[in-house]
Amino acid sequence: MTTETLNFAGLATLNKAAGESLRLEILRVLAEDSYGVLELCEIFQHKQSGMSHHLKVLSDAGLVTKRREGNSIFYSRALTSDNSEIAPLQQQLYMTVDTIDLSSVITKRLDSVKQERASQSQQFFVQQADKFKERQDLIAEYPVYGDAVAELLRKTKPVANDMAVEVGPGAGEFLSVLSGQFEHVMALDNAPTMLEKARDYCSQQGIGNIQFINGDTQQLSANNLVADCIVMNMVLHHTSSPADIFIDVANSLKPEGILLVTDLCRHDQDWAKAACGDLWLGFDPEELQHWASIAGLAKGHSNYLALRNGFQIQLQQFIKR
Repeated sequence: MTTETLNFAGLATLNKAAGESLRLEILRVLAEDSYGVLELCEIFQHKQSGMSHHLKVLSDAGLVTKRREGNSIFYSRALTSDNSEIAPLQQQLYMTVDTIDLSSVITKRLDSVKQERASQSQQFFVQQADKFKERQDLIAEYPVYGDAVAELLRKTKPVANDMAVEVGPGAGEFLSVLSGQFEHVMALDNAPTMLEKARDYCSQQGIGNIQFINGDTQQLSANNLVADCIVMNMVLHHTSSPADIFIDVANSLKPEGILLVTDLCRHDQDWAKAACGDLWLGFDPEELQHWASIAGLAKGHSNYLALRNGFQIQLQQFIKR
C-alpha cells in the first residue's frame, strides 16, 4: 500500500469518526479527563454496547487512547503527534470541539461522576486513617521523595516567600519544610482525620505558621488565596479529577508561581487501590504535562526516583506564566 493510500485511509477514518454528534461530544468530555465505559454511559445515558462501538470508532481513528486501571478500562483523548500527516486536521478538530459548551445536563452528570469518585476516596481515608501511613509506606515512604522535593524547592527560589500551600499534607512532614521557607503556609485536605494528623505533627514539632483548612482545591479560590508555591505530594492518584485539580491550583498561583507535583508513574499493581485508596494507577509524565498546559502552566524541571516493588516516582515542576 502506498503512502498516499495510507494518508487517504487515515483521513477517511478520522472524518468518519468525526461524522457523528455523540462522538464529538465524547471527544469534548474527554478533553481534560479520563472516563470508564460505564461512566460515559452514565454521562450520556447511552447503552454500553453502543458506547463501546463509538469508542472503538474513535480509537481506530487515533482520537482516543485507552488504559487499564485494575479491572476497568479508561479512555482519554489522544494527544496529537507532530509526526502525523493528519495532525493539523486532528488539532483543528479538537480546537473546534472545545469551543462548544457542554449542555447543563451533561455538566451535571459529569459533576455527579466526579463526586462519586471523590466520595470513594474520602470514605477510604475516614475508615483507614490510622493504617494509611503504614500502607502508603509499602509504595513510597516520605524520606524516599521528601528530600528530593525539598531540594527542588530550594533551587526553585519562588519570586516571593509569602504564601505556600500543601494540598493533601498527609502526616504533615513536608509542612516543616514549607514552614521554614515561607511566612504563611496553608495545609488543605478534604479528609478531616488526615488533616488532624498533620495538625498533631506540627504541634509536636512546634510549627506555628500553618493554617489548616478542611476542603478540596476549590477552597483555594473560595478563600481568594493567591500563593507563591503550591505542593502536591502523592495526592493526584487519590483525586477524582486530576485535570480539575491543575486548573484549581493554577488559578490560585501568582504569576511566576511554582507548582511542585510528586506522584507515581503509571504502574499495573492493582492492589494499591484496595490497600491505599488509590483511584488511579499512577500517570504518564505526558499526562501531567498535558493537564498543566491546559491550565496555563509551563513545564519546568523534572526528576524520577526508582522505588522498591517496581514503583517509580516522578517529580514535576510547573510555572505559571
